[in-house]
Amino acid sequence: MTNQQTAVAVFGGGCFWCTEAVFDELRGVKSVVSGYAGGTTKSPTYEQVCSGKTGHAEAIKIEFDPAQISFRDLMTVFFATHDPTTLNRQGNDVGTQYRSAIFFTDDQQKAEAASFIKELEEAKTFKNSIVTSLEPFTDFYPAEDYHQKFYTNNPYQPYCQYSIPPKLNKLHKQFSTLLKSHGKSI
Repeated sequence: MTNQQTAVAVFGGGCFWCTEAVFDELRGVKSVVSGYAGGTTKSPTYEQVCSGKTGHAEAIKIEFDPAQISFRDLMTVFFATHDPTTLNRQGNDVGTQYRSAIFFTDDQQKAEAASFIKELEEAKTFKNSIVTSLEPFTDFYPAEDYHQKFYTNNPYQPYCQYSIPPKLNKLHKQFSTLLKSHGKSI
């Protein structure tokens, strides 16, 4: 058996409950952790991040196998399952902690993300301009335990029932070949 190589992608796309639920279903994704990235406060709490004063975004850290899913595939799903054209906002969630961001881990990810955004803009994929920031990955702080696998553990929570199913439906409809369950009966 060969050792599987893994890579890391870090995305901020609004509420991490939503983004975690989406990326957790993709093949090649080994783990998805909800947390905080892009700020200045060391080891922030959820309450501190929600204040908007730490500079952090709610984000997910994805460990993935690039032999099974590419960074480009991850970005394609990322841009399709949140609104990258609203500054510091996703739906009713407002503040810098809900910004659309790619926290690139190296120069290759930065270049690939910049090129991908340019492609989307040139193709006029969205009615409005993309405001997704490209920020260097520095620190990632896992969110409190109760935030991990939130949708899986709380599917009947009102926010989950309202916000997450449309994203999952879009994922299943547009990206069925990227799903862990592709080719299996569900």
